[in-house]
Amino acid sequence: MNLTQIKSYYQNLLPTMDEADWEVLSSRFTYRQLKKGDFLTRSGEICRQVSFLNKGLIRFFYDVDGKEISTGFVAENDYVAEYASFLVQQPAHSNLDALEESEVINLSYDDMQLLYQTNPVFQIFGRKIAEMLFILLVSQNTTLLTLSPEERYQTLINYQPFVIQRVPQYMIASYIGITPEHLSRLRKKMSISQV
Repeated sequence: MNLTQIKSYYQNLLPTMDEADWEVLSSRFTYRQLKKGDFLTRSGEICRQVSFLNKGLIRFFYDVDGKEISTGFVAENDYVAEYASFLVQQPAHSNLDALEESEVINLSYDDMQLLYQTNPVFQIFGRKIAEMLFILLVSQNTTLLTLSPEERYQTLINYQPFVIQRVPQYMIASYIGITPEHLSRLRKKMSISQV
């Protein structure tokens, strides 16, 4: 299990975390490989861990009457979880699946609670992760509710270019709330206007 990326993540997030704290934390990690199409969490299951994406690409989606509605994408060097399910240990509403072969480093709910109790630096970590996820959720909701499809697509290009490069077009269309055909016309229109 390669811990270089996750250690760097923690050092940036918590500069006050020392080597002893890191040893305590890293001793709680577990490692999992996902093949393309594998689920990290399924709707109806309880999310029992938060996962650092060491490699790969994870999609959030809902299944509504047999139709998949994509709601987000996370690439390497970031945390991913069905966080509401994780926090309250109740069944998840959304699905998380691997769009590419992926490697995750997991921290279980029980281990996180133990870390919170034994060292205040981990309470700061938990708060910072929760704050980042809250800001992401507000940003996604604001984008969906206030921007046109063209503006939502441009936002993806500007802030998550990996989505444009690595996610199938029909999933991107679902994410920005349009049909794949509309996305194709939009992409053509945008490429013409940039010439």
